[in-house]
Amino acid sequence: MSLSLSVVIITFNEERNIGRCLDALGDIADEVVVVDSFSTDETVSICESRQARVVQQAFAGYVEQKNFATAQARFDYVLQLDADEVLTEELRQSIREAKQNWQGAGYTLARLTNYCGTWVRHGGWYPDRKLRLYDRRLGRWTGLLLHERYEVTVGQHVGALSGDLLHYSYDSVAQHVTQLNRFTSIAAEELALRGKQNATLFHLLLKPIWKFVHGYFLRLGFLDGFAGLCIASISAGGVFLKYAKLRTQSTPSAK
Repeated sequence: MSLSLSVVIITFNEERNIGRCLDALGDIADEVVVVDSFSTDETVSICESRQARVVQQAFAGYVEQKNFATAQARFDYVLQLDADEVLTEELRQSIREAKQNWQGAGYTLARLTNYCGTWVRHGGWYPDRKLRLYDRRLGRWTGLLLHERYEVTVGQHVGALSGDLLHYSYDSVAQHVTQLNRFTSIAAEELALRGKQNATLFHLLLKPIWKFVHGYFLRLGFLDGFAGLCIASISAGGVFLKYAKLRTQSTPSAK
């Protein structure tokens, strides 16, 4: 017998993406719940036009928001998606099979990212497996401010589904840089919360260099052409910015 599945999505001003995400669900969802952070664009109307149930909740951080969204589901079996993600037919079929023969606490999905029109398969960006299909009774979302992840109860089995989850990340380098500036500020705050008080030359110089070498050369990012170069370079810059922001926020202001 096929189990019932809730698809949950958190949104804020996702009118460019959410329709594509919802349309790609096909017949795998027994309900769709969208937790929206009071969008000011057409996100809510697009969701409602596709019969999704919309719940408004002020953004409380990625971990809290995703746990809240999971709790709104009618069913215990949950597929969590971001608005800029799209199921392929192969992945939909894998989910149908999981609904017929569920095993363990959940399943990971391979995420394939589109960067400025290029599908990125190297540099550590693929398969980028994420635990997104789960029995909510056997785990929860954890983390601090960034890098949230779903963790299952110790000892529980996690399987892996075939098929890609398409991730439409950045349309332009400018968009990537803008997002990076925001995320590095949050990352610096998270480092401070973890007790990191300062950034040394090692963090500011050597770690960014290693980030570039690791992604571009060791993880074959150069095979993705211009996209691979942009990703490696901007990612390295992000490491520098994260620690530079930590250092400046940790330095007392001059009197």
